[in-house]
Amino acid sequence: MAAHLSSGRVNLTALREAGRRELREFLDKCAGSKAIVWDEYLTGPFGLIAQYSLLKEHEVEKMFTLKPGRLPQADVKNIIFFVRPKLELMDIITDNVLREDRGRSPQRDFHILFVPRRSLLCEQWLKEQGVLGSFIHREQYSLDLIPFDGDLLSMESESAFKECYLESDQTSLYHAAKGLMTLQALYGTIPQIFGKGECARHVANMMIRMKREFPGSQNSIFPVFDTLLLLDRNVDLLTPLATQLTYEGLIDEIYGIQNTYVKLPPEKFAPKKQGEGGKDLPTEPKKLQLNSAEELYAEIRDKNFNAVGSVLSKKAKIISAAFEERHHAKTVGEIKQFVSQLPHMQAARSSLANHTSIAELIKDITTSEDFFDNLTVEQEFMSGIDTDKVNNYIEDCIAQKHPLIKILRLVCLQSVCNSGLKQKVLDYYKREILQTYGYEHILTLNNLEKAGLLKSQTSGRNNYPTIRKTLRLWMDDVNEQNPNDISYVYSGYAPLSVRLAQLLARPGWRSIEEVLKMLPGPHFEERQQLPTGLQKKRQHGENRVTLVFFLGGVTYAEIAALRFLSQMEDGGTEYVIATTKLINGTSWIKSLMEKLEPAPF
Repeated sequence: MAAHLSSGRVNLTALREAGRRELREFLDKCAGSKAIVWDEYLTGPFGLIAQYSLLKEHEVEKMFTLKPGRLPQADVKNIIFFVRPKLELMDIITDNVLREDRGRSPQRDFHILFVPRRSLLCEQWLKEQGVLGSFIHREQYSLDLIPFDGDLLSMESESAFKECYLESDQTSLYHAAKGLMTLQALYGTIPQIFGKGECARHVANMMIRMKREFPGSQNSIFPVFDTLLLLDRNVDLLTPLATQLTYEGLIDEIYGIQNTYVKLPPEKFAPKKQGEGGKDLPTEPKKLQLNSAEELYAEIRDKNFNAVGSVLSKKAKIISAAFEERHHAKTVGEIKQFVSQLPHMQAARSSLANHTSIAELIKDITTSEDFFDNLTVEQEFMSGIDTDKVNNYIEDCIAQKHPLIKILRLVCLQSVCNSGLKQKVLDYYKREILQTYGYEHILTLNNLEKAGLLKSQTSGRNNYPTIRKTLRLWMDDVNEQNPNDISYVYSGYAPLSVRLAQLLARPGWRSIEEVLKMLPGPHFEERQQLPTGLQKKRQHGENRVTLVFFLGGVTYAEIAALRFLSQMEDGGTEYVIATTKLINGTSWIKSLMEKLEPAPF
């Protein structure tokens, strides 16, 4: 099945379709009525592949969340467990199966679908519990790369960074390599692979090995991607720690976007009725889907937040002028014309109302003194000011017991911008954090050290200023309204990861050999042979297409910066982004936190 480039973007529909087809085939194996028991973490990602209607077409009548105890009543022939291969989930499934009433008639058939891979360990565990034989079908559903948007794929593997860098567990890298093989089966072999970092090297090696082991995987599809760039998250630990300043980045920083949905405080979205004085305010959070299918969101999502207000007010004028047109519609033809445009106009008006409300919510936060102070310190660190001594603002925040994650983000940022902290500065911070927030956080600090986010400066040399200057990571004069450089996404700081992608396209990494050596892990280049006749002959003015794969997570600000490069007039490269997980500084640090339960006495 060949996929093609559509309107300047890679068409990811083929990937979604392949996922749906695999799902249909499995459901059809379990003949008769069905109930699905979901591992809760999978419902969001699955929703991006298949709507409920598809499940209904295949006789899925009920859906339950996986939890211990008896399964809910359901008059169905098949019970299908959709689960990640995790032992703690196998315990719950065992409990469900053992509590099933064997005397009931007719008997219900059990099936299990592992996502994204079957696990021998899990099946062995079910066998030891004596329930493996209860499952008629035991299969896997390879949900590796999920299309989140027209140019964005994610594996949504929440523990990938921790597994790779703390536990030396390469499972997620294997899934990444598998996902890339699936992608090449649909979109053609990617002729050039570049990479930076240990994990990138592993993924490239696995891809090359898989290709050798499955000679049949060589397909005759004209390649859609020219280049694959594999980047380890630990090559650039700085970017996710900084506060993102794009519209989408701030929504994620403040409210958290889960599988393209965001939950917002409801008060701003209550319909305003005259004379009711605010009674009956909704209490349920307002849930909105955010993706480029919504015209206005596609236009403002990647802008610096300071440039969003003017777009919204311009849009408001255009929409009210469009509604005014109805007074000028005199003839039947003109009225018909107006009526035919009405649904689109009403959708635009409601979209504008929603984004105006979100922008107001964000503005309340970004104009606060605390947000400003925090940002000032971040920007001082990133531009190299006072990174080598204890910071007064961080001290004050600890003394006032600000949220621990905020403290950890700042201390790690200072450490990264100074190639590690002086031992006495590091010890001071650790002591203050443990005394204020509790000694159970010693494991978390240990994890941050292991991951390289928090460390003492061993070599006595701070490489960050050299890296900053060579890669132009800090720009003093940033144009937030009409940007001319990627640094607009952090109002001054250009994400190191994206700068590497930009320089790879032009003039190439040879120009920055010295700096690449200062960053962790090897850098490399591989070429994959294409069958004769499939080599690309580029038309004049045709863009190259590069897939950038972030191993360990990517932020919305980095995505915005890559989209900015795709849209540059003379850029010559279009970017598609793939990642193990969409992250922000908070969710990332959270994934590295350990909670030591305090002793019960």
